[in-house]
Amino acid sequence: MMEDGPYKRLAERLDALPNGFPPTEDDVELKLLAKIFTPEEAAIAAQLRITQETPEQIADRIGGDPVELSKLLKGMARKGLITAGRTEEGLGYGLMPFVVGIYEMQVGNLDAEMARLFEDYYMTVFGQVLGVKPPYHRVIPVNETVRNDMEVQPFESASEIVNEAEAWGVLDCICRKQKELIGDPCDHPVDVCMTFSQRPGAFDNNPVINAVTREESMATLQRATDAGLVHTVSNKQQDISYICNCCTCSCGILRGVADLGIANAVYWSGFINQVEEELCAACDLCIEHCQFDALSLDGVLQVDSMRCVGCGVCVPFCPEEALSLVRRPADEVEPIPDSMDDWLNARAAERGLDMEKVR
Repeated sequence: MMEDGPYKRLAERLDALPNGFPPTEDDVELKLLAKIFTPEEAAIAAQLRITQETPEQIADRIGGDPVELSKLLKGMARKGLITAGRTEEGLGYGLMPFVVGIYEMQVGNLDAEMARLFEDYYMTVFGQVLGVKPPYHRVIPVNETVRNDMEVQPFESASEIVNEAEAWGVLDCICRKQKELIGDPCDHPVDVCMTFSQRPGAFDNNPVINAVTREESMATLQRATDAGLVHTVSNKQQDISYICNCCTCSCGILRGVADLGIANAVYWSGFINQVEEELCAACDLCIEHCQFDALSLDGVLQVDSMRCVGCGVCVPFCPEEALSLVRRPADEVEPIPDSMDDWLNARAAERGLDMEKVR
């Protein structure tokens, strides 16, 4: 039976990670894994650690021929099922969370069946992991929308994240593809997910990621801004490797705010919209572009501080230039984890997990 086999073991292992992968009553999570992994791949993945190990180290720990194991692990890494990277002992492999991780890497394999399975999973239990702090993602503002006298840190600036990279890639948004495959598409552009690396040429010849130049990456960022999309990144300060350009109609994270009503599905940017009342013409153009229902008119524009995430998407659409982002009061801003380790430790503590067992 599937529920007693490798998919069950893998699901339990994934749920033991800080990211989480909660079970459902009808085993839809096992069906999702069976769509992505072969039984042999699932059995191996269920025994991996998040700390990368060489095939020899893994074979010593779980048994098997390291040469054959190496071939299997290499194939799994190519399919986006596990992580791969250089360790002091050589090429190593590790377990990847389901979200953000395994699922997003399946953008080139997504079909109607997988899309429906994910939607069922999302609507059934995904709110459980979106409600855990610290959230997966945080919002970063559209750059030109922050008031000129405000300092913006590099980890808060989309353009700085692009500039600091050494390789740039663009790929399709799996969230919009998934919603289209279940018959609920949105009008936002699909080819605006951005990824980065400090290794030049990292995305050359990648079957899913389109390698682009720094200038082309900047143009993609601008195209996303012009489409009214919200920039979100991994919830840490260091080593940011992607920018998702999101909408509440399709994005798995922002839908947590819109569809599931989870206020802390994302960290706010640390900024908030401010209105210069003497400039506001009460035209309501900005309201059309707010995805969080944070704006309303009462003579002049009103900003709901509990709903504004500080994305700045509405600001460029104001013909009177009456809007800008300013810093929220310090006591309203959650601290941003410095590194991925810090994020994992904080989330593990929130879920009552022992990180020593996870690693």
